[in-house]
Amino acid sequence: MNLLGKQQIWKDYQKEIADDKYFYARSCIRQTFFPGSEWAYLDILRNKLQKEVVDDPRHTTCTGIGYHSDVVPIETIMTVVARHFALMTEAGYENMTPSCITSFGIYTEILDTWEHYPEIEEKIRDFLWKATKREFKKPKNLAHTSDIIYKFRQNIADLAVYSLKDVHSGRSLRGVDHIGCHYAKMFPSKGIGGAEFPAVLSGLIEAWGGEPVDYPERRHCCGFGFRNYLVMANRGFSVANSKKKFESMQAYAPDFILTNCPGCGMFLDKWQYTISEMEGITYGPDGYGIPVLTYEELTALLLGYDPWEIGLQMHQVAVEPLLDKMGIRYDPDAKYRNIRGESLGEPACPTYLKVK
Repeated sequence: MNLLGKQQIWKDYQKEIADDKYFYARSCIRQTFFPGSEWAYLDILRNKLQKEVVDDPRHTTCTGIGYHSDVVPIETIMTVVARHFALMTEAGYENMTPSCITSFGIYTEILDTWEHYPEIEEKIRDFLWKATKREFKKPKNLAHTSDIIYKFRQNIADLAVYSLKDVHSGRSLRGVDHIGCHYAKMFPSKGIGGAEFPAVLSGLIEAWGGEPVDYPERRHCCGFGFRNYLVMANRGFSVANSKKKFESMQAYAPDFILTNCPGCGMFLDKWQYTISEMEGITYGPDGYGIPVLTYEELTALLLGYDPWEIGLQMHQVAVEPLLDKMGIRYDPDAKYRNIRGESLGEPACPTYLKVK
């Protein structure tokens, strides 16, 4: 499909995204894998973009992993989500913004179900009242947090200290965008660009001076799959899916991978280490692996946040080669030190994961 055709699809699959006053729903796995991402997102919205965001400590997991693994019944997850909506309602907010792609898909699925089967919604309202004595209003606007960053991408570009340009050559850095499956594949109309040509991350790369990489397996799943990860015997299938993507993108020499799903970011980062241990293979233009960033981390880097303050030392593949290309200043000695300057210890990892 030519560019004009893609642009028409993006136009057809635009969505309403609220301007302000967001009720933020944390991700249970994002906080574990890349905890600095959520802190950075909240700080950027509040202190850089001057937006109002509620982060309620009473918010819990949506139980999506259990639901998609056939452990949590649908009535249970609906009641848990109804409680989330009740917390939003009690706070006086109408705009729900989940950090997790799975949560976004869960909220979308539940709202769609209630629209078509209002009797189920009434049953869940009764369950919630009996369990918690809470009531709720449904969100007026539901947008994933990557949608929010996309909405304000030009504002962020105007505030940016750095860009996606190689400071040594002036070329645009090449970025692979990987979209979590639950973002638009289930409900294409709910994702910017739809299922086939989602633009929520490629739009960020372009707006910030980079070059999105289009390659054959661009829309292929990373292989996370909740049953694949929970059942150890299935994890080889997960690795194989990621490997298929790495092999497909290798010829295009991407400088980084950008994700909007907590699980996808973790697997695309850590499976590179696993594959190197299993087969002695590394990817990327310099053979040192392809750095994987969340959209929150990339946004923070462009705005001048310290790489270690936002938790980039938590990544398996070293990010320093990308930081050097972007001209970002950092203290290599601070990478594995806490806020008091105490050493956290350095990982014993293969040479390819370290900076040259």
